[in-house]
Formats: sequence, C-alpha cells, structure tokens
Amino acid sequence: MSTPFQPHLTDIKVRGYHLDLYGHVNNARYLEFLEEARWGFTEDHGSFEAFTKASLAFVIVNINIDYRRPAMMGEQLVIETAMQKIGSRSAMIHQAVKLKGTDTLVAEADVTFVVFSQKTGSAVAMENEVRAIFEALPTWPTKS
Repeated sequence: MSTPFQPHLTDIKVRGYHLDLYGHVNNARYLEFLEEARWGFTEDHGSFEAFTKASLAFVIVNINIDYRRPAMMGEQLVIETAMQKIGSRSAMIHQAVKLKGTDTLVAEADVTFVVFSQKTGSAVAMENEVRAIFEALPTWPTKS
C-alpha cells in the first residue's frame, strides 16, 4: 500500500508589512513567501545539508505564478511545496498557497531551477547522487 501524498507545509500569517496600498498582499511578497517555503522544504528533507557539503546550490531560472485570490491582513496561509518533475538539466517545484484549513487557492507557482556547482561555476546534470536527492523528495501526483 502506498503512502498518501503529503507536500511540505509552511505557515505564513499575513502581516501589515506584506500589504500594498490596496490592503492586500503585494504580488512581489509572494516571491518571498514561496522562497521561505522552499527553504523549509529543502532543510526539512536534508537536501540543503547534502548540497552544501557538495558545494552545490539551487539556482532559480524561472518562476510562473498564477494569482487566484487576494490575501488580506491577518489571514493564515499555508504553502504546499513538492517536486513537480525532474529533467536531465533542470527540475521544477510546484507550490500552492492556500487559506489555512481550506482548499481556497490564493496563488500557485511553478519554480524551475538548476543545480549549480560552486566548484566549476556551471550547472550540473540531474544524474546519480543529485537526481537521487530530488527523487527522494515528495512529488505531486501525476494528473490523469
């Protein structure tokens, strides 16, 4: 029997400094929310430590965000984070921002990244140990 899918969860409370003059979370703040969730995702699954020891780094090359609903002062958000796909030279993380305790989607993003070698100064292929690290992370179920 397979284990049910469980994305990594990050809680964020909307504070006054997250808001723009219209009283909702500024679109640029979502980049910070998503980054906070990705840091937690990599730290909690041990991939951050493995990459640091190997002088490797995640380098974001593309982010696509769809905004679905404004988030307002005092609302509790939860960011669901999991791998979406792993290619030969890049990989994608999918993130969903929801109102905590509901299925109400606030925003969602696909974040494409490469693994960068600090030793060689270039991206590395997604193979062997590098690929194994990502394959061990929670992955969104495929849509049928």
